[in-house]
Amino acid sequence: MPTETRHRSLTLLTRFAGHLVPRRPTPLARSGSLVAARSRLAAAFRPGNAGVVYALVLIVIVLTALSAQMGRPSYLSATNITNILDQSSLVAILAVFTTVVLISGNFDLSIASVAAFSAATALSLVSSLGLPLAMAIALGAGLVCGVVNGLIVQLVGINAFIVTLGTMTAVRGLVLIVTNGRTITAKDPDAQRSLISLQAGYWTLSHLLAIIGVLALVAGAVVLIRRRDRRTGIVAVAVGVVLIALDPVLGYEVRLSKPTYYLIVIAAVTWAVLRHTVIGRRLYAVGSNAEAARLSGINVNRYKIGAFVLNGLGSGFVGVLFAAKLLAINPTGLQGTELTVLAAAILGGTSLFGGIGSVLKSVVGALILFTLDNGFNVLNLGANYQGVIVGTVLIVAAAIYTIAGRQRQTRGGRRSAARATPGPKKQEALR
Repeated sequence: MPTETRHRSLTLLTRFAGHLVPRRPTPLARSGSLVAARSRLAAAFRPGNAGVVYALVLIVIVLTALSAQMGRPSYLSATNITNILDQSSLVAILAVFTTVVLISGNFDLSIASVAAFSAATALSLVSSLGLPLAMAIALGAGLVCGVVNGLIVQLVGINAFIVTLGTMTAVRGLVLIVTNGRTITAKDPDAQRSLISLQAGYWTLSHLLAIIGVLALVAGAVVLIRRRDRRTGIVAVAVGVVLIALDPVLGYEVRLSKPTYYLIVIAAVTWAVLRHTVIGRRLYAVGSNAEAARLSGINVNRYKIGAFVLNGLGSGFVGVLFAAKLLAINPTGLQGTELTVLAAAILGGTSLFGGIGSVLKSVVGALILFTLDNGFNVLNLGANYQGVIVGTVLIVAAAIYTIAGRQRQTRGGRRSAARATPGPKKQEALR
């Protein structure tokens, strides 16, 4: 065997053995990882990152205080929380998929029309074909709309705003054709029961605070036992003890509807894919700088078209749930919902220019909108005031994220300039 080939084989074997044998991190490496974990935890709670969560908590506190002062029923009752989650679930699901499209650097205005088209398709076919086949065709209709949007935007090269605006109008025309300009319903009793079973029903989550408290207590104990971060572990244990102690006082028992569980699963899976997989990292890269992503070997068209396809499929699913909820659809069904969905994504800090966004924050943005709407109804505020307050909240949120982004860019530019400028000793050495 030649010497070069033998050396190459020994090198490959050494690398392979290094992967097989687990390496114990050195104390220095462990301390470095601990510092990095603490910095990530601190960054996660900064107002620029978790501001939407703080806003939701503040709104809930204000509405709770106002309802108590006016003698209204408790705003934080289990029934009211269940209503808010149920009312916001469909819009929040749409916001999750719209956030994926926005992260990829594109735009989609046709989501509400696609959802209405899928709802009309499902209702018109469920009596004759049954729920499984009618639902499959409705989902396929939404998927086809997503494919058409993606292909025209990416392969033809037309701006996504213009394409999806045209698709929104065209698909709304298809809704008029399917419904024949009138309200259609599922008249067959078996079809009605099958649709109702898809959406209706509540699963009780008894003693919610105790469950969250036990989870926090276990997580804190694990952190303390492994000696990862004592401060975080102590905080988690303290939070768990407080929540467990509060549960007997409040007697919290929440019934969550099926769409709420659909939302939890969809948001969790999408967040995990975007945060912890290569697909998610590439999608962020494509939305941040498509040309740089292409030069690094990423198939940009595949990811951008895939985001549209996923959005169309999600819109079709929401349309089926909407049909199951009302058992009817008219030509104007879900009209204007696309603006609510975009507002939820913007409240969550998703950039309209791509590369920045979080599906969990978009869900919180949807919760803020429906919490405000629910609070206005509880406090008996007029519809005119609702529009003014919601619009103001949206503008303020967009301004906060814009100013925070500029500050981050300024700090990053100063750090880069500081690194590029040599210190006094280096300047002396250069001389």
